[in-house]
Amino acid sequence: MYAQQARMNANKKNLRSAGLRLLQTYADLSDAGQHLLDELLSGGLPLQWAHYPPDDAIDLSSGYQWFYHSHSPEDRPEASEHGHIHLFARRPLWSRRLRSHSEIEFRRICGSENTQTHTCHLLAIGLNAQGLPISLFTVNSWVTGDEMLSTKLTMQLLASIQLKTGHHGVDAVMESVVHLCLPEIQRVLAQRDATLASFTGANKLQDERLELLSELRIDLDEKLRCLL
Repeated sequence: MYAQQARMNANKKNLRSAGLRLLQTYADLSDAGQHLLDELLSGGLPLQWAHYPPDDAIDLSSGYQWFYHSHSPEDRPEASEHGHIHLFARRPLWSRRLRSHSEIEFRRICGSENTQTHTCHLLAIGLNAQGLPISLFTVNSWVTGDEMLSTKLTMQLLASIQLKTGHHGVDAVMESVVHLCLPEIQRVLAQRDATLASFTGANKLQDERLELLSELRIDLDEKLRCLL
């Protein structure tokens, strides 16, 4: 009982720390008169489909990376986002775990084999025009051209995420949002798996009829009100 209470207190403290870090990051940007993406875009507008930064933002120490891009309005007519950030984990973080029972079973269900790519896609986070995170979503493997991992391993990797790519504002926001929204991420990954399970096809992860697998709106203001 005491151990459980200690874990709950530690979790609440970690969530509060993530919330304060998120608020401080945006406060610092506001004080400097800057947008979260100013450094990436050099103060200009993003070119649709271009990667920012061009070769991705990579933390070689932790093994995580990300890039920002935006789609054309015609490509995602229902979206209210300005663009989104794709989060990845590099192969050393997960390659040995592909032999675990959960990963073997996940590949059997999806009809997929190990493609020997260097990264796996963890999650995408949508941003509005003000640079505030507004959604979480997942895409099929063919969209990003890399691996997809089971929900269990994806959650483990996201719960441990550390980003020091040199893009301090985006790193802080992405880390904070992931830690604040782990329950929502669990839900969006469960939706992803349900979409894959209900789709018939030999290799679901490479079937271009499946693109956006799941999406969930998030309200960070409400989360922060409950924490702080």
